[in-house]
Amino acid sequence: MTQKTAPEKLVSALLQTINPKEIADEKMRQTLEILLNLIEQLNSKVIELEAENQKLRDENNRLKGEQGKPDIKANKKKGLKKNYSERERTKNEQESSQKSQKDTNKNRPLRDY
Repeated sequence: MTQKTAPEKLVSALLQTINPKEIADEKMRQTLEILLNLIEQLNSKVIELEAENQKLRDENNRLKGEQGKPDIKANKKKGLKKNYSERERTKNEQESSQKSQKDTNKNRPLRDY
């Protein structure tokens, strides 16, 4: 897992803000340093196990004939779209509306009785 989720980012940010050297009591400082190291170790282990768990789920699904977790990529524009100017757009719209009027006039009778 290369991307960190929101709780992982919060934990990392919180651990960076804590400075054990600011604590006056020596025993409290040592205890805090031990706890912070333990939190970092456990957090990295959780991340590692979550990644392994996902790989095993994907493998299990593949063996059952299902598909694994999809690899979702960002949307990309396909090809270049024509960028018409306002003048060209209105010209094209007028031509298409004139064409549709001609088509409807063909179906009308010449005289109304």
